Amino acid sequence: MLERLKKTYIKSMGFGKVVLEAGHYASLIEIGGGRALALHVDGVGTKTMVASALGKYDTVGIDCVAMNVNDLICLGAEPIALLDYLAINRADEKVIEEIVKGLVNGALEAGVAVVGGETAVMPDLINGFDLAAMSIGVLDKDKAITGKAVEAGDVILGLESSGIHSNGLTLARKVLIPRFGLKSNVEELGGTLGEELLKPTRIYVKPVLSILKECEVHGLGHITGGSFMKLRRLNPNRGFRIDWLPEPKPIFQLIKRHGEVEDREMYRTFNMGVGFCVIAPEDAAEDAITIARKHGVTCWRIGSVVKKPGVVVKNVRIA
Repeated sequence: MLERLKKTYIKSMGFGKVVLEAGHYASLIEIGGGRALALHVDGVGTKTMVASALGKYDTVGIDCVAMNVNDLICLGAEPIALLDYLAINRADEKVIEEIVKGLVNGALEAGVAVVGGETAVMPDLINGFDLAAMSIGVLDKDKAITGKAVEAGDVILGLESSGIHSNGLTLARKVLIPRFGLKSNVEELGGTLGEELLKPTRIYVKPVLSILKECEVHGLGHITGGSFMKLRRLNPNRGFRIDWLPEPKPIFQLIKRHGEVEDREMYRTFNMGVGFCVIAPEDAAEDAITIARKHGVTCWRIGSVVKKPGVVVKNVRIA
């Protein structure tokens, strides 16, 4: 509903410079000379609660950067800048310093500049902290990858995730913390649950931009909240059939087993080991896989585009 209201408002205002409205992974505004700005805002979500519970704050800034830049590149944009917003219950310099450390490390990995930000101390409103950011990317307007070119027969490639990333943390916490706690070792995880949940979201900027330079690409999807359902954003007139996924990482196996979560819900909530999708014609698929692997990111063929609209994962219709 919110996205529909945004679109209605934008159309009613008649903004001539809007190239792509709200509803995709990011929005585009024309800036002249055939160029466009890609704009996006996103946050870390309830992963901040895990960081607060463990008193470990040096990685969530990476997540904040990742959740922004990974969405910008879905349009083929090169991320260039980010401004963060930190709302916190008290002005603890050590905590703030650790959060900023993560932002800097994430920005270095993504190749973006942190050009400003805001810290709001609000003890009456905030319990713990919340972290979000606005990000900016640039691209040639006529090279924007909106998903309109996605067609039946295209190959869906999956780039490996680093773990749970920053999505599904509410369900994961409710299922696993009462059983394991955050600080005790969990044999299947090879460490504590808290360490696993705080693994930073992988930043896909370098491999994806390299793929775009060398290969024809029809669509790009960041697998975040809503998981594989998000692929519908690329082209609602096409179907996305995922026939293969890697062996689920232990964190997903634990959530499914102890939460008794059905496959359909797992595929609608978690990345299941695939954090980003590249949709390309058959003759570009192998080159794209090779480029991703050169950047140290495992990449697989996981499915294909079909004519019938919807999203099907391993014979389970999720959208």
